[in-house]
Parts: sequence; structure tokens; C-alpha cells
Amino acid sequence: MRWWDINPVLELEKDLFPEDAWSRGMFWSELAHARGPEATRRYVVALDGDRLVGYAGLAAAGDLGDVQTIAVRREQWGTGLGARLLAELLRAATAFECAEVMLECRVDNVRAQKLYERFGFEPIGFRRGYYQPGNVDALVMRLNDPSTSVNGVQGTEING
Repeated sequence: MRWWDINPVLELEKDLFPEDAWSRGMFWSELAHARGPEATRRYVVALDGDRLVGYAGLAAAGDLGDVQTIAVRREQWGTGLGARLLAELLRAATAFECAEVMLECRVDNVRAQKLYERFGFEPIGFRRGYYQPGNVDALVMRLNDPSTSVNGVQGTEING
């Protein structure tokens, strides 16, 4: 993801997450940590031709990675794009030498939970009222050794 991707990312963000969408400033802040020798973030976009159809981001701190976001256009649901984006984040976690990867997922987002479970993520707890302003709980999930979960996922072009 680059600065010129922020407008289409925000459009998709507001469509998919209307109550708790990230702001322009949040994406700029994340991208500020995604380049150079001291980078601690990896943000990617998926394109169908010139159209942005998905994006994802990972933060790394020490040996811990954290999936910050994954989003896929509704018409792309069920195509495997979410899996390709997640695989790219796990490759980044491996490059950052993360021993484990964490994430939070809305408790009502069963589709995402099933994706994460396919990659080996396991539920480890809840964060009550995590998603605001809707006061929706988050399921906390963890994956040990992300390097074992990224083989054989191919498809739509993913750009860093």
C-alpha cells in the first residue's frame, strides 16, 4: 500500500466497517512505519486491473505480529482473496521474524473467524466492547509459527 492507495482504501473501509472505520490519519500513520530499514509494518493492496478490491496490514513488535486489518470487496467474497491477503501478511510476519501472530475479530464475523482458523489461528480470549461505537466484543486469536501457514496460496495480484 502506498499513499495514493489511501482514497480507495478509505472508500472500501467505510463501506465494510461503517461504525468503526479507520481514519485517513490512521492509515497515514501506519504507512509511515512501513518503509525503510526500521519498518515495523507491512500493508498491501489487491488489485483487479486498476480497481482496488482488498487490502491488509500487519504490525510487528519484537517477535510478535499483529494483524491490524483485512478487507475484501463484497463481490470478491468467497474467491480466496482474503486468504491470499492473509498469506501475504504471514509471509511478512515471517520476514519480521515473528514467533506468533495475534489478531482481533468481531465475534459476529464468522466468515473471518473461519478463514483465520483455516490458517491455524486459535481463539484465546475476548475483548469486551472492543469495537466502538457499536460496543461489539472481539474474539482474540493467536497463531504460533506463521511460517508454517503460507504455502500454496495464489491468485489476484497483491501489491506492497
